[in-house]
Amino acid sequence: MVVGETAIEAEVAVVGAGPGGYAAAFRAADLGLDVTLIDPADRPGGVCLFRGCIPSKALLQATELIAESRHASDWGIGFEEPHVDLDRLRQWKDEVVDRLTKGLLTLSKRREVQLVHGRAVFEDSRHLRLTGSDVDRVTFEHAILATGSRPIALPGTEFTVGSRIMDSRAALELPDVPERLLVVGGGYIGLELGSVYARLGSQVTVVEMLDSLLPGVDAGLTRLLAREVKGLFHAIHLNTRVTDLAEKDDRVTVTLGGDVDEPAQSFDRVLVAIGRRPNWEEIGLENTDVELDDHGFVRVDEQRRTRDERIFAVGDLAGGLLLAHKAMHEGKVAAEVIAGHPAAYDVRGVPAVVYTDPQVAWCGLMEAEAEEQGRSVRILTFPWGASGRAVTMGATTGLTKLVCDADTGRVLGAGIVGRGAENLIAEGVLAIEMGALAEDLALTIHPHPTLSETISEAAEAYTRSPTHTLARQG
Repeated sequence: MVVGETAIEAEVAVVGAGPGGYAAAFRAADLGLDVTLIDPADRPGGVCLFRGCIPSKALLQATELIAESRHASDWGIGFEEPHVDLDRLRQWKDEVVDRLTKGLLTLSKRREVQLVHGRAVFEDSRHLRLTGSDVDRVTFEHAILATGSRPIALPGTEFTVGSRIMDSRAALELPDVPERLLVVGGGYIGLELGSVYARLGSQVTVVEMLDSLLPGVDAGLTRLLAREVKGLFHAIHLNTRVTDLAEKDDRVTVTLGGDVDEPAQSFDRVLVAIGRRPNWEEIGLENTDVELDDHGFVRVDEQRRTRDERIFAVGDLAGGLLLAHKAMHEGKVAAEVIAGHPAAYDVRGVPAVVYTDPQVAWCGLMEAEAEEQGRSVRILTFPWGASGRAVTMGATTGLTKLVCDADTGRVLGAGIVGRGAENLIAEGVLAIEMGALAEDLALTIHPHPTLSETISEAAEAYTRSPTHTLARQG
């Protein structure tokens, strides 16, 4: 220890205050451990709350009203064309973020979690050196790494403040509503933010290097989504990549290669959403026994422990699905293991949700995976065109899908595309985790008329015809 430096000791030092980090810190504190939570921001929240999940959903919710007002004429209700106050919309988004992060700050204080602002670097497997902080050094018994991930830039480019080539963080700031916007990447971030800008009035073009939107997601679900977003976006180019782009004055010139008739195009702004990479550089992992896997993520076991027995890693840093709720669960597991509880990350169905219109959600084993694994399954589907509630909502573009073991009927996976899929998918997750059978779902009375009925009606197809359709299975 250097003379005159400020040092503290902690049973658990959590590096990174995003969902994985703050969930780990709160759970460890609840279990009676002395916890220090370290992050450059002055409040917990991380990417999810400050520049990811929460602000994007605030903007999606707000702009959904624009779409609904335009569709209301189908019901005989007319509105004038909505006026968008961009300053007030930004303010609303920021108010949502402010409220939630203040709430986390209050919870931290009430749990007596010591918040330390700064950047942490491992000196060794017992000590962290901090910069930009009132504390110089933290000595810990265990550390939980939750430093998250960051957007990947196109080769030869980088994201800079004020650039017209934006990452998701810059796009969420709503610098303006560009007349023409190119979205590079047809994954969930590109489609969600592309939807926001399209509803606000941008002419949005999406390019995706693979042959479908939401690559890797069940084709039966993505087909329905693709059909709908074609009416929202100006153009969607699959099997297409950006071969060159250059920013000049108030435009970005782009060269596209692949299935596109016009390779050279010009846009007001470009949003690059081609993926994320874990944040493990410059935190001193080389001074520990922590190892990376072949994909550049921190290698962990089922308890989220790294090769260094004192150090755990959770969330995006540890790979797998890069989702906030997965990170939260992992953070709690790590905290419980440190506290001596028999905990492990043992899940069968992590839900994923894309907040487009219609929404897409899925969990567990899906059809393509079952085929790859040689699993004998039955695919049960229920089209929302046969749902009374969906018809009353004007939301008939939808499908509920169950993947069940062919012999036992056990629910192995679930997929939903349609309005409110974000909430409906939880029943599928519960069914998978509890080992429920399709018949269990079919015999569970669901309220009528609701979208939740589509789950029980899909399940009915395992042993009988669903009440509102003759289809037995997909």
